[in-house]
Amino acid sequence: MPDDVAAARAAAEEESVFSHPPVDPDAIATYGDHPDQVIDFYAPRGESTPGDQAPLVVVLHGGAWRTPYDRRHVTPFADFLARRGFAVANVEYRRGAEAGDGSGGAGAGGAGGAVGGPVAGRWPDTFDDIAAALDALPALVRETLPQADPRRTVLTGHSAGGHLALWAAARHVLPADSSWRTDRPAPLRGVVALAPIADFTVADKLDVCGGAARQLLGGAVEFAERQPYADPALLLPTGIATTLVQGRADDVVPQAVAESYADAAAKAGEMVGLTLLEEVGHFPLIDPAADACAVVVEEIAQLAW
Repeated sequence: MPDDVAAARAAAEEESVFSHPPVDPDAIATYGDHPDQVIDFYAPRGESTPGDQAPLVVVLHGGAWRTPYDRRHVTPFADFLARRGFAVANVEYRRGAEAGDGSGGAGAGGAGGAVGGPVAGRWPDTFDDIAAALDALPALVRETLPQADPRRTVLTGHSAGGHLALWAAARHVLPADSSWRTDRPAPLRGVVALAPIADFTVADKLDVCGGAARQLLGGAVEFAERQPYADPALLLPTGIATTLVQGRADDVVPQAVAESYADAAAKAGEMVGLTLLEEVGHFPLIDPAADACAVVVEEIAQLAW
């Protein structure tokens, strides 16, 4: 496909996903004192027998771990899941800031990140928040969303959120000195990671999202030191059912990143599903108006039901 045609399609895909108005949740709960330590809950809207509990889908949004792309841009996706019978928890977490001022930055889907621009993530705050949110979730679900069955939980995330989903499912194989390590696997039916930044070595070589993975870990000096604590490709096998969904035409997080993670899993003795979608870029995976989003829901359903 000519470059100008591919660029026009990618621009149209991005415009479409951000054209949907945010969908307010049915309830909001906090898992900490910081304003970003909140979880939006969506009750299942699909047809079900009264009294039945629905599988729970935990959503971790993307945006290259950068401010101000918060959970609001995936609320239409959360609503899309709820309308198909799932209970949904949409998790917020602390993200990066403008370099030098700590006030916040930009970076939809991971664009940007030049020197002086928005910084990706906060170390260790971003990881602290994901760990705290997942640890608090079962109790919050019981209190806030009784329609959800936390025993049937699927974790999903898009782009940077896909990285966080894979990482959260691998906490039991973190290095022994990690404060985030758990003594047993998370009680998940599985993980569906959408165009995830799943292998930091490959992402760094490809300069994915303007060097976001390197920024997330604190910079060039810290990258090698902190990578074993943060890179999903180094945290295998997990023993948790995992599927990656990736658009072949994705120029934000290229297909090579997902393929490298799947290869690393295979070398570790674990089979990871990899669903590749033709003529699909980065954003349709979370766009309720796109056919690719229906494929994502089917992948989640296969693990959840």
